Amino acid sequence: MGAEMIAPEWMHAQVTAEQYDSWSEEQCAGIEIVDGMVVVSPSASKRHNRLARLLANALDQAGGADWNADTDFDVRLSDVPLTNRRPDVAVYRADTIDVTPTRPEHVVLVVEVVSPGSETTDRVVKVDQYAKAGIPFYWRVEQAATGVPLVYTYVLDPAARVYREGEVHAGAVRAVAPFGVEVDLGTV
Repeated sequence: MGAEMIAPEWMHAQVTAEQYDSWSEEQCAGIEIVDGMVVVSPSASKRHNRLARLLANALDQAGGADWNADTDFDVRLSDVPLTNRRPDVAVYRADTIDVTPTRPEHVVLVVEVVSPGSETTDRVVKVDQYAKAGIPFYWRVEQAATGVPLVYTYVLDPAARVYREGEVHAGAVRAVAPFGVEVDLGTV
C-alpha cells in the first residue's frame, strides 16, 4: 500500500483576505494567493536567490532614505478575490516598512528572476497583474544559457495599465529609473 498525499482543506477553497491575514508568517511562507487560491512555490536555486539578493542590496543602497528594497514578502494586489504575490525583489517606500499588507501604491519596482517552471508566470501573468495594480516599474531577470543574466526593464503606461519595454541589460545593470543604480550580475 503506497503513501497517499492528502492536500489540506485550505487548498480546495478560496481564501479571503481576512483568513489569510490571520495566518502565521510560517503558514504564508513559500506561497502566493492568486484569485483566492493558494499557489505553492518551490524553493529557488542558490543562483536565483543570489541574483535577487544582489539586486535587492544594490537597489536598497541606491534608493537612499526614501526607498527600501527587500525580498520574500507579500504585495497585496487585490483583496477580492485575494491576490498576494511574492516578488523576488520589491522596492517600496521606506515610510511603509511597518504597514501590512504592502499595497501596490507603496511599491515603485518589482523584480522577478525567471526559473525553470516560472517562465510563463514571470513573463506573462505577473507582468499583467503588476501593471493592472499600477506598480510603476517591472524588471525581469532571465538566467541565460551563456551564464550572463539578462535584465529586461519595463515602465508602466499609467493610462493603459500595461508595461512598455525599456532597456535590456546584459550582466551589468546601469539604470536611471526608478532611480540611478548600478550592479554587476555577470559575476554570479
